[in-house]
Amino acid sequence: MDYLLDWANLLLRWAHVIVAIAWIGSSFYFVWLDNSLTPPEDPALRTRGVGGELWAVHGGGFYHPTKYLGAPPKLPAHLHWFYWESYSTWLTGFALFTVLYLFQAGSFLVDRSVFDWPPVAAVHAALGFLVAFWLVYDAICRFLGERKNGDAIVGALVFAVVVFSSWLACQLFAGRAAFLLVGAMMATAMSANVFFWIIPGQRKVIAQMKAGQPVDPVHGRRGKQRSVHNTYFTLPVLFTMISNHYGFLYQAPHNWLVLVLLMLAGALIRHFFVARHKTAVAGRPAPWGWALAGVALLVGVAVWLAPAPRAAGAAAGTVAPPAFAEVRAVIEQRCALCHNAQVQSKNVALHTPELIGRQAQAIHQQAVVLKLMPLNNATQMTDEERRLIGRWFEAGAPLQ
Repeated sequence: MDYLLDWANLLLRWAHVIVAIAWIGSSFYFVWLDNSLTPPEDPALRTRGVGGELWAVHGGGFYHPTKYLGAPPKLPAHLHWFYWESYSTWLTGFALFTVLYLFQAGSFLVDRSVFDWPPVAAVHAALGFLVAFWLVYDAICRFLGERKNGDAIVGALVFAVVVFSSWLACQLFAGRAAFLLVGAMMATAMSANVFFWIIPGQRKVIAQMKAGQPVDPVHGRRGKQRSVHNTYFTLPVLFTMISNHYGFLYQAPHNWLVLVLLMLAGALIRHFFVARHKTAVAGRPAPWGWALAGVALLVGVAVWLAPAPRAAGAAAGTVAPPAFAEVRAVIEQRCALCHNAQVQSKNVALHTPELIGRQAQAIHQQAVVLKLMPLNNATQMTDEERRLIGRWFEAGAPLQ
């Protein structure tokens, strides 16, 4: 069963990355296009209702995309829709989340040192995060999004909800799962924006055109608003998707704050690119302050989480490497529960000195450098024990 789950994990992860690239690529392109359009120079284009145009060269050819202020005077015979990229990304992502986290909730969702509760309850709570965030976010946009200064109000409230959700997730779930869950709830809102607002709005515009009715511009405004929200969610969500490789982040003290600061850094850097498109068209300097603020946050978190300096004696190599018997005792207590003759998680066994020596580099990488193992630190490996393994590996991983 574990072998089949590994294959499902691999194939779903691969598919998820492929369709996510397609969705993010098209999303980033259209945000760039919207902010890079200039008023048309040809009077004929203005007469037809074109509000912006762009000339580009790519792949040996020239392109001339144009955007209508509302809708074109005549509906084209062939109209390309962008929505399956979004739906496929969410479906593959949720399937991957189900295989890895929901089916194995006792191992991946629950960390009893964080919150001791049944895996079934954790599964329901995780699903509740996805639904609750969408409902709260959507309500904020519905009731406040079209008011004066609505964008600023919505942005502040949504940020507050994300901060609270990050804190709550890190109080209830294993750190690795909490980071991913916050990203999943934001990604769910992104795809729901497409499903409930952007595509239905576009369908209503087309129905009005076919019926010969005036096109209501509210659908375009709402769709644009949700599309802009999606582009700011993108980099924070991408961070959460890769965060499971970096245990020093999700196992850090105040890990919820680490999560919030790094997502905020991603949003600030994304805003720089969005704003830069506009300033480039207007001939104004690039707004580097946003990018620098994002980078400053990244540097600040890196400094905050930096390990304490090694003692002078250790740095000079005067500390004797530990005896292998000490290292083996730690591995037997903390690692062998899942890596032994009977249970060989990920095809790794550590029940003999020879096997420990063969896996020395992987042990060092997973337990010392990345702090990914033991999973959710289920066996409570201490920092001192990790340093012990580190000194053993740096001494050449002797088996005596």
